[in-house]
Amino acid sequence: MARLLKFLHRPVLTVLFGGLLMFSLVTALRSAGELEFLELSAYDWFLRLEQALSPADPREPRVTLIEISEQDIIANGRWPLTDASLADATERLLTFAPRAVGLDIYRDILVPPGSQRLFSVFHEHRNVVGVRMFGSHGVSSPAVISNPEQVGFNDILVDRGGIVRRGLLFLDDGKNVYSSFALRLASFYLDAEGVSLRPDPANPQHFRLGESTVPPFGGDDGGYVAADDRGYQFLLDFKESGSAGFRSYPLAALLAGQVPAGAVRNKVVIIGVSSDSVKDYFYTPLSRGFGESQQIPGVRLHGRIVSQLLRIGLDGAQPTAVLPGRSKGAWTLLWSLAGGVVGLRTRSALRFSLLLAGALTLLVASAYLAFLQQLWVPLVPPALSLFLSAGVVTALVSSREKQERTLLMGLFSRHVSKEIAEVIWEQRDQFMNNGRPRSQKMTVTVFFSDLKGFTARSEQMDPQGLIDWLNGYMESMTRLIMDHGGVIDDYAGDGIKANFGVPLPRLSAQEVSADAVNAVACALAMQKELLRLNALHAERGLPAMGTRIGIYTGEVVTGLLGSAQRLKYTTVGDTVNVAARLESYDKAVGTDGACRILIGEPTLRHLDDRFVTEGIGELSLKGKEARIAVHRVLGRQPPPAQTSNREVNQ
Repeated sequence: MARLLKFLHRPVLTVLFGGLLMFSLVTALRSAGELEFLELSAYDWFLRLEQALSPADPREPRVTLIEISEQDIIANGRWPLTDASLADATERLLTFAPRAVGLDIYRDILVPPGSQRLFSVFHEHRNVVGVRMFGSHGVSSPAVISNPEQVGFNDILVDRGGIVRRGLLFLDDGKNVYSSFALRLASFYLDAEGVSLRPDPANPQHFRLGESTVPPFGGDDGGYVAADDRGYQFLLDFKESGSAGFRSYPLAALLAGQVPAGAVRNKVVIIGVSSDSVKDYFYTPLSRGFGESQQIPGVRLHGRIVSQLLRIGLDGAQPTAVLPGRSKGAWTLLWSLAGGVVGLRTRSALRFSLLLAGALTLLVASAYLAFLQQLWVPLVPPALSLFLSAGVVTALVSSREKQERTLLMGLFSRHVSKEIAEVIWEQRDQFMNNGRPRSQKMTVTVFFSDLKGFTARSEQMDPQGLIDWLNGYMESMTRLIMDHGGVIDDYAGDGIKANFGVPLPRLSAQEVSADAVNAVACALAMQKELLRLNALHAERGLPAMGTRIGIYTGEVVTGLLGSAQRLKYTTVGDTVNVAARLESYDKAVGTDGACRILIGEPTLRHLDDRFVTEGIGELSLKGKEARIAVHRVLGRQPPPAQTSNREVNQ
């Protein structure tokens, strides 16, 4: 895990890893069919939403239904209805000159009386169509029909879950090709308009109605996975037919002469059963549950299929298209990577929730807008990929940040104040690279301190007493450095190295000056604290302490030194060397007090007359060829009302 997090320190790699990992997982789930139910449910929801928001179609419906209800069966006193009853109903319809009449009632076995009469109806009127059920265990063509062009199969494709979403144009048994009941009826209507079903010029394997191509359904289209795609199938849109839907009349109204001629003339009329006892019912995407009240009779379902075919052929309605396989994968991958970006850029639960909710809203809106343009864009796989990749990347970033915080706090928390440690963490992006503080050049005030005469003292004191004496000094001085914004770099015996101005780069001269002022103020505070400690030491019979401090401002290079097992954040460069030399310069200079504070000319220029100093001169420091102008800090500058002296020169 540690190696993985180290590899993923680059944000782009984190997003790619999390996005691709979750994309692969979701793709595997989809290929196994585990997401099909959810995706089809989303498709159904889009259909219901579209129907609820779409304005009513102002055109006259082209399909009329004659429904045989439970009351009709009771009135006739039997089921199935006799051939005479069907012949009577069909003849009454034909007097109103419909373009086609369909009998969605099986008649593979004669039901006398009236069989010859029903035969005559079919024989004399080629626009009357009967039904059969396809397959070796289906139902044969009506016995009273001699013309195969007057028979269509009424098989209904039911998806797993019991919902009808697809219609059929053709089926074959390996020898012959058969047309569907709905296509037979629609063809009679379209022929009168000069529209016929023909191959698409661009792709002869596809059929074309009018100006619209009806592509065949594939087993993996849309949200389907390995669905039965035999025959020539297409997706149903279940849109309403006309301003008030289908015109529907009970059989009793037809037989009683109560059906107006205008409801039949030039229409497709379908006679079918809507009786509860016959159980010819189906669930559709418009069903809001699985109760019996949410089903529609088969006659209405065939009416919707006919109506859609007529809209395609005459109105230019486009069948629902789907994204090809690679495009679906790219769409899901896009949202998976988007989830990775959400996880990468959010560090609070509230912001994460808001961004994720916004991304999901955008995804749903995009998919729905595409749906309104008759394009089925996957919703569930990309939504799941978005959510999972956001969670995975968030977990990776959190784990990485935990390691980074552990590293940073290990480097800084013991040597800076709690407030500065939190600032370092909040602004870590300014100086972190691949999970480690990056090496960078910046302007820093370097601070060195060392006890005077420590070696002699250590020879005179017992080890435990020496440690207690030294720890008391170190604890006090460390606290003062941290209180003044310094970052302790190193302890070397009785010496302390600290930096003012790290690890966040200073972006202005004012910030650099503030670091220099804080370093000198810290040195004076240490001087005052040393006097207090010496008073306590005198009371306890312990030796007094004295310290030398060197301060120098300039450019350094900051970064980590050490091995993976032991790292130290430090500064290196000529500025560090000069500060160290100032601390150790001629130990006899300035020994009249408990604390000697030497600073370089660059530091003095940043102090802005805040302190009283004296010039020591231009000195040759050990290991330096160029001479360095050195000054000694004597104290804080009194208020202007008391003195205007800027620097005491001796």
